[in-house]
Amino acid sequence: MGKVAILTDSNSGITQAQSKELGVKVIPMPFFIDGEQYFEDINLTQEEFYEKLKQDADISTSQPSIGEMQDAFDELLKEYDELVYIPMSSGLSGTCQTAAMVADDYDGKVQVVNNQRISVTMRQSVLDAKELAKRGKSAAEIKEILEKHKMESSIYITLDTLKYLKKGGRITPAAAAIGTMLKLNPVLQIQGEKLDAFAKARGKASAKKIMLKAMQDDLDTRFAEFAKDGKMHMEVAYSGNPEEVEEWAALVKETFPQFDFHMDPLSLSVACHIGHGALAIATSAYLPELD
Repeated sequence: MGKVAILTDSNSGITQAQSKELGVKVIPMPFFIDGEQYFEDINLTQEEFYEKLKQDADISTSQPSIGEMQDAFDELLKEYDELVYIPMSSGLSGTCQTAAMVADDYDGKVQVVNNQRISVTMRQSVLDAKELAKRGKSAAEIKEILEKHKMESSIYITLDTLKYLKKGGRITPAAAAIGTMLKLNPVLQIQGEKLDAFAKARGKASAKKIMLKAMQDDLDTRFAEFAKDGKMHMEVAYSGNPEEVEEWAALVKETFPQFDFHMDPLSLSVACHIGHGALAIATSAYLPELD
């Protein structure tokens, strides 16, 4: 039985310190801030990122270079027979496509998973992959299982500001101005590939109610078979607002006490596009293969 390594990137929310505890490797995502390159959790902390965001610095996301991917693959293959790489959703970044191209040179030893996950749901995929490897699954089998269940997750996010969606060209300046004037808090969703509009709320309290109802609807319909047996992971994420999220986390746990719970800061690649003050609720189903 071959040894299988699990590789991901910092979009999973797994820090460099946590990666050592979990026994996985994490590639730090690169950012350009006012023309200078930074790497998440290496020389750019969450606090520093939000401080620069507040100062209206010019921030753009990037992806690991081909050389960085090759170095990570080569390093792991010295110790392991094969590896599984779980990057962020192909609908949100080009990393997945680039990694798949690089993996072609490794004769099947590198399997790149495109299971449309990000942040806390992506983290769960990494944990699932680690457990599948422990149970003797090959890299190709792990990729197949994770992609087979890619749509068995759901994320809803509400924002504090429309500024960054406007800046990224995702909404028009006029729509952003009207939304700000009316104190609208958009609720966005990730169901597979992309970040899409879901609803508009007047104020955050209303947005929270919309997200909780949307999640309950998903559990009653899409995930009913898993939910009835308590086989859903319930997750919360946030962007730079640790005090506010404590209240949100308590509300989510109170609403869905039957599920296990995890909370993490949103990955900075997402935060870059939605700004400070976001709150998210997410869920992902247990893998039947791990029953």
